Amino acid sequence: MTTRPPETSATVIDQILDRLCALGVRHLFGMPGDYNLKVLDRVVAHPRMEWVGTTNELGAAYAADGYGRVNGFGALLTTFGVGELNAINGVAGSYAERVPVLHIVIGPTTDTEGAGSAVHHTMGDGDFDRFARAHRQVVCADAVLRAEDALFEVDRVVTACLRESRPGYLRVPRDVALGPAPRLPPLNRPDLKVAHPGSLDNFRAAARARLAESDDVAVLADFLVDRFDARAELAELLAAGPLPHATVMAGKTVVDEQAPGFLGLYAGAMSEADVRATIDRADPLIMAGVLLTDHATGKFTHEFDPGKAIELGPATARVNGVEFPGVPLAAALTALTALIKERPPARASVTGPRRQVSSTANPPVGNLPTVVKKSATALFRTLCGRWTPLTQSYLWKAVGEAVRPEHIVYADSGTALIGVVEQRFPDGARFVSQPLWSSIGFTVPALLGAQLAEPARRGLLLIGDGAVQLTAPELGVLGRHQVNPIVVLVNNDGYTVERITHGASAVYNEVVRWHWSDVPAALGVPNPLVLSARTPAELDRALTRAAAATDRLVLIEAFLKKVDVPRAFHRMTANRPDKAKWVP
Repeated sequence: MTTRPPETSATVIDQILDRLCALGVRHLFGMPGDYNLKVLDRVVAHPRMEWVGTTNELGAAYAADGYGRVNGFGALLTTFGVGELNAINGVAGSYAERVPVLHIVIGPTTDTEGAGSAVHHTMGDGDFDRFARAHRQVVCADAVLRAEDALFEVDRVVTACLRESRPGYLRVPRDVALGPAPRLPPLNRPDLKVAHPGSLDNFRAAARARLAESDDVAVLADFLVDRFDARAELAELLAAGPLPHATVMAGKTVVDEQAPGFLGLYAGAMSEADVRATIDRADPLIMAGVLLTDHATGKFTHEFDPGKAIELGPATARVNGVEFPGVPLAAALTALTALIKERPPARASVTGPRRQVSSTANPPVGNLPTVVKKSATALFRTLCGRWTPLTQSYLWKAVGEAVRPEHIVYADSGTALIGVVEQRFPDGARFVSQPLWSSIGFTVPALLGAQLAEPARRGLLLIGDGAVQLTAPELGVLGRHQVNPIVVLVNNDGYTVERITHGASAVYNEVVRWHWSDVPAALGVPNPLVLSARTPAELDRALTRAAAATDRLVLIEAFLKKVDVPRAFHRMTANRPDKAKWVP
C-alpha cells in the first residue's frame, strides 16, 4: 500500500480525495499539466484512489460521466485554462443528463493571482476567474478555494452535486491544494427519498382521485428514475398491477424489458404502432422521471397531454398540472404503488391493443410454432447470409440477440443509438447513451469510466465510423487498464443520419477513411481481436467469436451502405407531417 508524501500529514487535496472515496469514487480521471503536477503526486500516493490518465481532458470528462452513471459519482482533475476548457463540453453533458461529477481544476498560486501576473494558460490580463465563470453555466455549484474556508466549500459543492445529480466545479490554487487541512467529519448526505408529509398527503389524494377517473392507466419511464435512485420503487409499482409500460430512449433498461406488460420503446411517431397507441391514449399516463426531449418524443410528435398526466419529477410531483413540491420520485412511486393495489382487479388493466411479450429477447410473431420460426430463421441465414450485404435491420437485431445480462451496452448518437434502442435486452443488462446532449464520440471514454467502476460487467460498444474518430485514442487507455469490451464499429462511410436529413452527397458529411484493422494495435491495445463483417453470416460468426474472447478487446468492423438507416428512422420520416421541417 502506498503512503502519503511526508511534507504534511494531510492537505486540502488529500481531504478532497478522502471525501470522494467516501462517496465510492476509486478512480480519478484527467491529464497532467505543470500547475497540477505536485498535486498529482498526492493523488498517486493516496491509498484508495487510482489515477487514470486519458489522452485528453475531454476524454477525462466523458470517462468521469460514465463512471458517475454506474457508480453514482465521478470525478476528474485537470489543469487551469487549457485543460479545464478542453473538458467543459463533457461537464456540460453531465449537467444536461443529470450525472453527479466533480471537476477539480488546479491553477496558479494565490500569490500569482494576487499579482495579476501574465502567466501561461491565461489571457494575459490578470483575470483568473474567467474560466470559473464559464463553468458556472454548466454546473450546479462551484467554488474557488481559499485556505480559510476550503473544506467548507468542498462539502457545499459536493452536497449540491448529490442533491441535484449534476456536476460541480472546484478551482484550487496549487498552494491551497497542498496546504494543511484538518480531517473532514462524515458528510451529511442529502436524502433524495424523503418527502414533505403534508405535500405527500395532498399528492396521494389528488392521484387517488385522478386514478378513479379512468381504467386506461399506463406508465412511461425515463432516465431520471435511474439518476434519483428510484429503480426499486418503479419495479414495485409495475408489480402492483398489470400496468402496460414503456421507456423512452434515454430510459432504456430502467425496467425489466422481459416482464409482462412491457411494451417497448416510446418515441412518438418513431414508435411501433401498438406502443404509441397505448401510451398516447393512456388516461392517466404516469410519467416516471420523464424529460420530454425531442428524442424522447420523436421530435415532439407525442399525442398525450402532460397536463393531464401524473408526472413524477426529481423533487416535485404533478397531477393534472397541479404541483406538489417536496415529493421526490421514489416517494411518489411508493404512494402510487399503494393506490394501484387498492384498485379492484378488473380495473387494474388498460383496455385496447396490447403487445404479447414472450420470455425471449426478440418475441416471435405470427401463428407458427416458435421452433419452426427459429428453424426458418436459421435456414435463411444459412442460405442467404453468405452473400446478402449486411443491413442496418439485420445488424441491430443480431446485436440485440448477442446482449447478455452481464453486459453494459454503450450506444453512441446516430444510427447506433436509433438502431439498438428498440431491441429488447435481457433482465440485468444496462444501457448507456447520451441522447439529450448527443456529443458524438462520448461512449468510448464513457465505457472506460463505467468499466472501471463496475469491472464485473463487459462493455458492448456500438459506434459509427465518424463518431469514433473524435475519441478513438481512448481505446489505447482501455488497453492499458485491461478493459476488454466488444466494439461494433459501423462503417458506413460518413455521417449517415446527416446524409438522410440533408446533403446525401455533401462533402461535409464525408469522413476520412481509417484503416480500422490497424488502429487498436497502433494505439497500444495488447493482442486485439479485429474482425470484419460485410454479410449477415460474417456478422454472426464475428459476434460468436467476440463473445468467447473475453480476455482481450474485440473490434468488429461492420460495413453498411451509406444511406441505410434503422427501421425506426423510416417510421419517423414517414409519420412526420412536414418532412422539410424535421431535423435530427
